[in-house]
Amino acid sequence: GDWKPDCLATWLQDIDGDGILTWSTDTLPTGSYEAKVAHNLSWTENYGADGVPNGANIGFSATEGKQTILSYNLASHLLTVVSADPPLGGTGQERAHWLSETTLAWPRELLPVNADPADLVYALHTSSDATLTLTDGAVTGGDTVTLAYDSAGLTDAQKEAFPALANFVVLRPVGTDRAEVERLLTTQLQVSQAGADGTLSALTGVQLPGVLDDLYADAAAARPLGVTWLKKRPTVAVWAPTAQQVDLLAWTAGDAAEPERVPLKRQADGTWTATGVKDWANASFVFEVTVFAPTTGKIEVNQITDPYSVALTTNSTRSVFVDLASKEFRPKKWERTDAPTIDNPVDRSIYELHVRDFSISDETVAEPLRGTYGAFDVDSAGTRHLAQLAAAGLNTVHLLPTFDIATIEEDRSTQAVPACDLQSFGPASTEQQACVQATADADGFNWGYDPLHFQAPEGSYAVNPRGGARVAEFRSMVGALHGDGLQVVLDEVYNHTAASGQASKSVLDKVVPGYYHRLNSLGAVETSTCCQNVATEHRMADRLMVDSVVLWAKEYRVDGFRFDLMGHHSKENLLNVRQALDMLTTRKDGIDGKAIYLYGEGWNFGEVANNALFEQASQGQLGGTGIGTFNDRLRDAVHGGSPVDGGTVQQQGFGTGLGTDPNGAPINGTPEQALTQLGQASDLVRLGLAANLRAYSFVTSDGTVKRGDQLDYNGSPAGYADQPDEVINYVDAHDNETLFDLLALKMPADSAMTDRVRMNTLSLATATLSQAPSLWHAGTDLLRSKSLDRDSYNSGDWFNRIDWAGQTNNFGVGLPSAAANEEKWDIQRPLLENPALVPTPADIAAASDQAQDLLRLKQSTELFRLGDAKLITQKLSFPASGPTAVPGVIVMRIDDTVGADVDRTLDGLLTVFNASPEPQTIRLADLAGMEYTLSPTQATGTDAVVKTTTWDRITGTVTVPARTVVVLVDNQQKRGK
Repeated sequence: GDWKPDCLATWLQDIDGDGILTWSTDTLPTGSYEAKVAHNLSWTENYGADGVPNGANIGFSATEGKQTILSYNLASHLLTVVSADPPLGGTGQERAHWLSETTLAWPRELLPVNADPADLVYALHTSSDATLTLTDGAVTGGDTVTLAYDSAGLTDAQKEAFPALANFVVLRPVGTDRAEVERLLTTQLQVSQAGADGTLSALTGVQLPGVLDDLYADAAAARPLGVTWLKKRPTVAVWAPTAQQVDLLAWTAGDAAEPERVPLKRQADGTWTATGVKDWANASFVFEVTVFAPTTGKIEVNQITDPYSVALTTNSTRSVFVDLASKEFRPKKWERTDAPTIDNPVDRSIYELHVRDFSISDETVAEPLRGTYGAFDVDSAGTRHLAQLAAAGLNTVHLLPTFDIATIEEDRSTQAVPACDLQSFGPASTEQQACVQATADADGFNWGYDPLHFQAPEGSYAVNPRGGARVAEFRSMVGALHGDGLQVVLDEVYNHTAASGQASKSVLDKVVPGYYHRLNSLGAVETSTCCQNVATEHRMADRLMVDSVVLWAKEYRVDGFRFDLMGHHSKENLLNVRQALDMLTTRKDGIDGKAIYLYGEGWNFGEVANNALFEQASQGQLGGTGIGTFNDRLRDAVHGGSPVDGGTVQQQGFGTGLGTDPNGAPINGTPEQALTQLGQASDLVRLGLAANLRAYSFVTSDGTVKRGDQLDYNGSPAGYADQPDEVINYVDAHDNETLFDLLALKMPADSAMTDRVRMNTLSLATATLSQAPSLWHAGTDLLRSKSLDRDSYNSGDWFNRIDWAGQTNNFGVGLPSAAANEEKWDIQRPLLENPALVPTPADIAAASDQAQDLLRLKQSTELFRLGDAKLITQKLSFPASGPTAVPGVIVMRIDDTVGADVDRTLDGLLTVFNASPEPQTIRLADLAGMEYTLSPTQATGTDAVVKTTTWDRITGTVTVPARTVVVLVDNQQKRGK
């Protein structure tokens, strides 16, 4: 089965015991293929090009009836492919690139050995009915355009735009004008290469994004796409420049009636348009696009939804004509409730929340509303908890994907449920996960990182998913959250779609085949994101993303956006989004676009890594933009290891006892090694507290003064930000284990629950009390557990439950899914079976109270939110750091007597993080004489332990209880004031 690692049809075997595993066949149909090696019937361990773990797919060609042999070196993980009598180079692939009206690029890899391209003959073959055939060494079934070789190569501008093609051979169409080029682009296209004697040496398809942008993008930029309304009459416009015909099918007499067929008119900018009538309002529709599809080699007639859909039928089978300005879809509460104001991005305390998780298990919500947008607009345990957090200082809710999702059944009555009594199984049983997984793809749960339509709300979270009803319900949710004093951030996924080609869940690729997705050198869609990568470097794909973000901002009044795998986008792409948002004004659009905050995952990997295709929107490359990236440096330093390395499950960190409270796991090394690692981890935490600024300097654990970008993080500079709003600090999120589960895995097994609660608080404090915006995973303040699941994206409601009433944290509800966790079950089983690891309601309440005090501390003074790199450099320091630092202790001072006066009521702060299991006394001689007292927030809080902190002003000595973060304020009269 294609890309099914559990299929034994392609089982590589070591027949002769030499360590080389082979598989061969002569039955592959002639064409282009890709392969990888997967171990143990799953993708958990896999190898691609050059033997790289999780590496790129390996492309090859095969000829039916001829032997193809795949050989795998078990030691080096290299896979090689040998084909007997292989087909012409490029056969079944798309290796030529049409970049502009007059420029085609040809790969030098297809040139015969030692051949001069000037001595070869090139031709462009075209067929409007897709009948091109290679017969007896000649291309038949269509027409031919001569291509002339141009020794000048690509221009400098083209090389900058297409760096991967910089060394390609340039070919020029002969005898074509723009009109002819536009006609050719609607046909099947192939390019051939032959010797002077006419013998073909290569034949391949053509990638078109460059020329489509060159010909159409400027003109199309001014045309609204999708459905627009004028005096209640809709106009439709779909960009489909390679289509031969586009019709609109509209169900104006009802969804079950026969559709009305309306031919669309092709415009010069590559769009197809039609104007409808008032009766089309709330009718469903699709486009019928007749277009050549390279993935099938045929002219396809695709009935497909509008890529710009703002409303859909149930399960997104059709688009729906909905005017977002219609009063019936604009709830009064949403219209009349202003979003709370957040003055500076560093003021943000963000709560990352899944819509279904929020209420599906909350029995204080009426059953019909559980798991829906509407649950945010009722009095319930969940909304009361959010209100408590907001009162303490939480000001932003980040919602996991709420755009139209490909993988969730939207008819709530037909969503599958596990056919087991899940409560009846033991705390470490395999039964729960097996039962959940049996219905996982048909239930109502998924994280939703698989987009189907970018501009319509997800229907499974709506009571009524059809048409504008889901729009109104979504707006009501936004209004309710705004009314509770919380801004709303949407989690957006523009880096991939759920499908491409002619797949049932493919939309973009059925409208403009080969354009919206990033193709590799062979013409196959790149999948480094896990799915079908979107090429937002192409101008109309960039526009789709920009238009979508602007729509959510204007039409739903959301306050921020988080971008999944943002490093797969270009910096230019994100700046285009920023510029478009900045043009929105309260007077004209009902929202201040400049106040909208942007952040995302700035990871550097895949085919775009190291700026291979463009300058990425990744960590360290967004200086001055105000766009934030998640800080994995602080995260990994706090809990130890890295979630992308499965072998570090019991590796400890600053917040899990490294060096001071060993768990006995060999991965932590000798006591001496552990302390050395703790020193390095503590430096990363210090840098994170200083917003991970690249230019910030302090005395590090080896005794030297280093800038942030001189500190090492797995071979990369640890510090990468120019300003504090360019970093999001966090210690857990929806991905990977929850913070409580990390503590369960990494702290000594016999650690008391009170100690686990305190380390939960201390870990959260490293993010919350930093100078950067902070993010918490929803429920982490309630010790939320997923029963040790490291990847709960499809683990159903059972493993993702949140109890807002704080009676349980969901630990010990069974071994988590085998697919992501089975190799760890032997470690997880005794932990899940240990009743001492199940917190009581009192433990959960203590954790919640302590966490809310952190929010209050963050908002208690602007000294925790300086908001400027210069102020941080002036005011923030780490006394008692360096090689003599007490292991597990970080002291952070903020001195408001230097530089601009930030808080007129205080001279400064002293924050001490004691992650060790013992009280610690630290002498700070330079601070002797200072009048530090416990912060009023902690002095009046519910944590009695922190109140035992002492400060000796005479000697400058602070004593901090074990596993405690304490904030002391300097109330001494302002010097010179």
